[in-house]
Amino acid sequence: MGSKYTKRYSEEFKRDAVALVASSGRTVTEVARELGISSESLRGWVKKTNGTGQTGAGTLVAAGSGLDAAEREELKRLRKLAADQAKTIEILKKATAFFAKESDR
Repeated sequence: MGSKYTKRYSEEFKRDAVALVASSGRTVTEVARELGISSESLRGWVKKTNGTGQTGAGTLVAAGSGLDAAEREELKRLRKLAADQAKTIEILKKATAFFAKESDR
């Protein structure tokens, strides 16, 4: 489905972009904007490089960041828990607004 206008980037450019995300502590979107590339392209490169497919909240935990397997699993579990709690909070906010509106009638 690729367009004839699709840009092709060298493997070196991709590696450097992923390394910039890992070392800068900035989000994938910020780095992509700075480099003038699509954030989705950069996010895909990061996922491919990590092998885990986890970028969590737009940031990258570099493979050589000093986390062992148990710490990575704990981080993955905590991120999932935080996402679940955020969904719960959003549902409760909507329910509160609904019932506040109903009680005004």
